[in-house]
Amino acid sequence: MATGRIPAPRIFCIPATRAPVVAVLRRGPSDWCHVGRWDLERPRYQSGAWFRGTLYPQKCDLAPDGRWLAYSALKANASWPGGTVHEAISRLPWLTALAAWEAGTTYTRGIRFDDEVDVSNIGEPDVGDSGPVLARYGLKLNRAIQFAVERRRGWVETESTPPREAGGPWDENRSVQMEKPRPGYPTGPTLLVEGAYAGFRSFPERHHGADYSLLSGQDFEVLDGVQWADWDGAGRLLTATTDGRLQIRTLDEPGQSVIFEADLSRYAPQPEPPPRWAEEW
Repeated sequence: MATGRIPAPRIFCIPATRAPVVAVLRRGPSDWCHVGRWDLERPRYQSGAWFRGTLYPQKCDLAPDGRWLAYSALKANASWPGGTVHEAISRLPWLTALAAWEAGTTYTRGIRFDDEVDVSNIGEPDVGDSGPVLARYGLKLNRAIQFAVERRRGWVETESTPPREAGGPWDENRSVQMEKPRPGYPTGPTLLVEGAYAGFRSFPERHHGADYSLLSGQDFEVLDGVQWADWDGAGRLLTATTDGRLQIRTLDEPGQSVIFEADLSRYAPQPEPPPRWAEEW
């Protein structure tokens, strides 16, 4: 019997590397995706574009200054030069394509921003102009590897992680554990994530998601109810919970304190035109 309960959204976040800004990618209901901007300095959450299609979180990236979102998307029956599967760059938190490349297949790796200015290995866009972004960053193809977004943000594989298989070009056949020490705190703790994939986790099925925990010396704490986590530059713990809340947590003795929370579970699809500034570089 149907209970009428609305499923919690699946959430994946991409922090900027040089600004207190986080791109929030949300899926739910199942045929909708939503983009938001999480300002860690104020702090506040800003709702943005609704997209009736699919976003691929681990194929996305956020510019170091938090201004531009590079995203990989599938929109069935799309009739524009970008095709049904495309990669594009937009102004966060909107998806208006300022430059877009037709991918042709969902096996594309997605694109990322690079510190090597004016260097690109993805060719000219099929829509728009990539010149303005190349004046500040390079544009390159992502690596076909698990936790690609996290690796670009200081996460590394633990020593216990099995090596990548030579016959696995998409790196899908191993359980990877990644670690990231708390910034500014030499004695820890260290944030761990383990699994096959982090991004729009299918919970509660563990093998479709990634599990987060904290390691401090010999003390190991599982972060129950967390579907995404990372540190911000000040060493605060950022989380997205499995019931759809964004949180900023401080690590106080003897536990954690939530100092900011935004409930994304209450958002329903409400597509609206982007503001004028989202249509310009």
